[in-house]
Amino acid sequence: MLKWTDVIKYANKGNETPPKRVEKSSDEWKEILTEEEFYVARLKGTERPHSSDMCALFEPGKYNCICCDTLLFDASEKFNSGTGWPSFTQPADISHVAYHKDSSHGMVRVEVTCNICDAHLGHVFPDGPPPGGLRYCVNAVSLKKQ
Repeated sequence: MLKWTDVIKYANKGNETPPKRVEKSSDEWKEILTEEEFYVARLKGTERPHSSDMCALFEPGKYNCICCDTLLFDASEKFNSGTGWPSFTQPADISHVAYHKDSSHGMVRVEVTCNICDAHLGHVFPDGPPPGGLRYCVNAVSLKKQ
């Protein structure tokens, strides 16, 4: 189980080696993604809070990357954070999510991306529920439910 100290270590010293890489040009991504998916996942945008029904979806299932279809999160780790974005306590596989320091917008945060294709997912915070205490705050548009 990942803890905040692990997240900080990855953000500062590098991430797990991904099991594979998926790389495409911007034009190739634009061909397979909607305008909003491209804006959020490839340009590091943020969807409006409460803009997706995925926040209230708590049935069993898997959440994959919208870009490369890699498994990122499992519904068993999903919880209602009240933030307006889907929230998870842990990734499905430690090597599928990457962590990066983000000091944009006058804040210091930890951005999470798909470690396979570099799609922007959202951010992780140390205010989640026990036992790990993590809250992966993820743009719903970056995910596809399986």
